[in-house]
Amino acid sequence: MSERGRPRTFDRTAALRRAMDVFWAKGYEGASISDLAAAMGINSPSLYAAYGSKEALFLEATDLYSRVEGADIWLALEEAPTARLAIERFLRRTAKAYSQTDRPRGCLIALGALHEDSSRGAICTDLRRRRAENLAALKKRLERGVAEGELPAGFDCRAAATFFATVQHGMSIQARDGASRAALLATVAGAMAAWKTMAGSVEA
Repeated sequence: MSERGRPRTFDRTAALRRAMDVFWAKGYEGASISDLAAAMGINSPSLYAAYGSKEALFLEATDLYSRVEGADIWLALEEAPTARLAIERFLRRTAKAYSQTDRPRGCLIALGALHEDSSRGAICTDLRRRRAENLAALKKRLERGVAEGELPAGFDCRAAATFFATVQHGMSIQARDGASRAALLATVAGAMAAWKTMAGSVEA
């Protein structure tokens, strides 16, 4: 691998974090190589030498995002003692994370790339896979609620998981459009109002 043009103090992890922020703010298509290189403090040849391609850089950036930005949101599903509280905490943590003012708003996984074509098929496939994994995590927590008797045996875990995932995706778009934390929390309250209807007569 050529080192030409790369600063001696090049910190690959720090540079990846800065690239992640650019992709997060602009999406895959909107982030140009010059935008990325400038944010990372390197030139274009160094970017390609270190990461291989813009596509490979994006895939690394989304992997980093999942580890460092989304972890606390999803931990709520495991930490909460009930399924209802798990979903509420999941959505409330989402509202907090998406409305922070010291980083791009919304979710990179939801907004990074939506329109698939031959130039970014792998990007959309990767993001689709990550969203499917998130949906599966919600479904698994609801299934646990059924197994523990918190939710009725006939509870449609897939439909409920899809509903709450869709709420989260909508919050991402709202946040990107400038919605306040209070507005996002109002969305959470509305989503949780649907819990009793979905759960039937079983109190959670």
